[in-house]
Amino acid sequence: MKTSIITSLTYQNHITGPGHPERIDRVKVINKELRKFDKNIEWFQPKSFDHSIIEKTHNKKYLNNLSLSFPKNGIKFLDGDTIISPGSKQAALDAVGSIIMAIDQVNNRKYKNSFCSVRPPGHHAESNKAMGFCIYNNVAIGASYLLYHYKYNKIAIIDYDVHHGNGTQEIFYNNPNVLYISSHQYPFYPGTGSSNEKGSSDNILNIPLDSGTKSNIYFNSFEYILKKLKSFKPEFILLSSGFDAHTEDPLAQINLKSSDFYEITKRILTIANDICDGKIVSILEGGYNLDALRESAYEHVRALIEN
Repeated sequence: MKTSIITSLTYQNHITGPGHPERIDRVKVINKELRKFDKNIEWFQPKSFDHSIIEKTHNKKYLNNLSLSFPKNGIKFLDGDTIISPGSKQAALDAVGSIIMAIDQVNNRKYKNSFCSVRPPGHHAESNKAMGFCIYNNVAIGASYLLYHYKYNKIAIIDYDVHHGNGTQEIFYNNPNVLYISSHQYPFYPGTGSSNEKGSSDNILNIPLDSGTKSNIYFNSFEYILKKLKSFKPEFILLSSGFDAHTEDPLAQINLKSSDFYEITKRILTIANDICDGKIVSILEGGYNLDALRESAYEHVRALIEN
């Protein structure tokens, strides 16, 4: 089976304004780079989906306020750095639709795994607010879809974005059916993610990393992630794939190389093959140096293809 890539042209209509790091070119350079895989992947665009799944993740008050917030022209700030434009609504819905489609494809064994090349990202969005460039929490909605639509009992979310996924943690902090694992620079934005934050059922594992952490130290820490996965034995794994732990990224100070994202992915896949028949869906989060981003995403998808 092949790896599927799901993306949407509407990502180009999510306008964040000049100088904003979460910009159109992020997905554009990734998609251009992934075209090099040619026959090893298949491309899809998301379809419409039942929006009620979003209400399993975000509360109705937030969703109602959000629906009234999208401007008819220009841009608008949802918080200090989360910007929306007239095209942001459909782009955000298509980002959610991408992970829904990817889950369907992998669960039904049409594709062995999938990568969603989308924006806006999602892991900072909490149940009741937008935050950190994120509108809907894409990966959390994907986990809700697995729980409520497919009736899975154990879902793991692995988040290796350099920033802690405060939104994903908040949404599932009291849900024993979801294991959330995050490796991230700490202390750092958004301020959460200490090792003391464990969830109500020991279902949260945070791996705080010091500024300046290099590859060898990172992979020593990564063993804790793999050990937790083996213990929890998820039936499906979702990846919040941020590539901003790269040494060239302007928004953080972790010193990974592009090839390290191949190794990260490969190690997760090795465990996934043993405990959940390799069922993995990955979705783009951060990464803001364009050259580092396209190289790292390429290495990530190369590992998915080779699995």
